[in-house]
Amino acid sequence: MYEVFVNDHPIYLTNSVKKETNDKLFLLDTFDIEYVVNQLNNGEISSAFLYHPDQENLLKKFKKRVPVVVAGGGLVVNPKGEKLMIFRNGKWDIPKGKLDKGESIEDAAIREVEEETAVSGLALDKFICKTYHIFKRNGAFKLKETYWYAMKTDFDGKLKPQKAEGIQKAEWQTDSEIEVSLKNSYPNIRVVINAYNKLFHKSVDRVL
Repeated sequence: MYEVFVNDHPIYLTNSVKKETNDKLFLLDTFDIEYVVNQLNNGEISSAFLYHPDQENLLKKFKKRVPVVVAGGGLVVNPKGEKLMIFRNGKWDIPKGKLDKGESIEDAAIREVEEETAVSGLALDKFICKTYHIFKRNGAFKLKETYWYAMKTDFDGKLKPQKAEGIQKAEWQTDSEIEVSLKNSYPNIRVVINAYNKLFHKSVDRVL
């Protein structure tokens, strides 16, 4: 099963049928993305299930129905163990952005972190996870597929949030500060933080 977010609401791609409560089941081959998104955003359903029996091709079939934008992002850690967070559009986030033409995902992830925060000296560590969310651009719904990487840096200069991208703050945060920030964040960001903690064998009890 795959999880795709529309703001705070999940869409599940599944090959099993779930009894409906305040959820709703749609057929993956025939669903209308605008109708599903409106149902979620209007609070008519709390989550949506898109069903197809072929588990191996759930995501592939979904991508045929909703155009994909590939992005890269990074969870950066400094020598103190603090992580780099940004505040954008009223919520805490992690730097990320879409690929430029011909750019690798890893290069895009590093470039976006540098552009959005002015941090430098980044070194890629482990791949963390992929996340998915639906957004609307030029009147059309699209699926953003973001590849997240752990990164390290010894940078100790001044962080500069990229105002042109709506970023108001860029700051290093401790795990306890991130715990508070996640209360005003996106589900995908919580997914990334938890995946990072599991990857590096850190306790996730305080983040969940």
